[in-house]
Amino acid sequence: MIHKAIDRTPLRQFSGPRYWPTWLLLAIMWLLAHLPFSLQMRIGQLLGWLSYVFARDRRDIARVNLALCFPELDEPSRQKLLIDTFLSNGMGAMEIAMSWCRNPQDFHSRIEVTGLEHLKAARMQGRGVLLLCCHFSTLEFGGTLFTLFDEMDITYRENRNPLFNAVMTNGRKRHFPNVIERKNVRDIYRSLKLGHILWYAPDQDYGPKLSVFVHFFGVEAATITATSRFAAANNSAVLFFSHYRRRDNSGYYLHFSPPVDNYPSGDEEADAIRINGIIEQAIRKHPEQYLWMHKRFKTQRAGKAARPYKNKKVR
Repeated sequence: MIHKAIDRTPLRQFSGPRYWPTWLLLAIMWLLAHLPFSLQMRIGQLLGWLSYVFARDRRDIARVNLALCFPELDEPSRQKLLIDTFLSNGMGAMEIAMSWCRNPQDFHSRIEVTGLEHLKAARMQGRGVLLLCCHFSTLEFGGTLFTLFDEMDITYRENRNPLFNAVMTNGRKRHFPNVIERKNVRDIYRSLKLGHILWYAPDQDYGPKLSVFVHFFGVEAATITATSRFAAANNSAVLFFSHYRRRDNSGYYLHFSPPVDNYPSGDEEADAIRINGIIEQAIRKHPEQYLWMHKRFKTQRAGKAARPYKNKKVR
């Protein structure tokens, strides 16, 4: 389903020369979004390979993460996983263009959905649904494909480029009734109080504030505790939404888990351990599709000096 625009940001204000490079990038994205699907995936892989070659800082971050999270793999296997990760994220960049510039109905025949009955039953309870996800390379497109089956509110982080941020939020408002900046906690609670489905990703490092240190892939990681507080606010059901690209890149699997039982438990640390375990289990099914370029372990109990990453400036 496609929603009417709500409070779209006018783009005419971004006509100055400083925005011309961004306009060129957006024009290229629009053109790429309208190519045949198989060609889009091949171009995405090319973009991923180029980023692997030239984005050295991100490559180093991903290499560190994979070494920490998959110590059981030998070096050739980890190197293959590293390359596959960049190829997958290159296809994810193509899918972002497809999300913002195309009708999701165009891709309906490429989707296989399981567990939708769990989401419908949770929604019928009328207390809101906290739909958890994690940062797979299919994140943007998976959310867009979701709108073919139901509607949900989403959270996001603002982009530093004002024009790109406006196009991003406008594109998302085509599909989602409410697009909430992730620091707007009041509207997040309001969404659940109104009985909406709220899409939320708790898998990144947001610093030590309101986080606990628990294991993620066997490595201690700062893990946000907001998940259990959001769920407790209206006794909302908590489900996990997985979205994978098929191994032959011909389509997508969408899966909704049963509700997480006895959650939240009242113990924030135990709840964080449980959510990290669910996320880890989902990632292990398709580890190459996860965003390993993020500094998941940048926050350390011992401080910045204990970070495992060489480049301290890259987030």
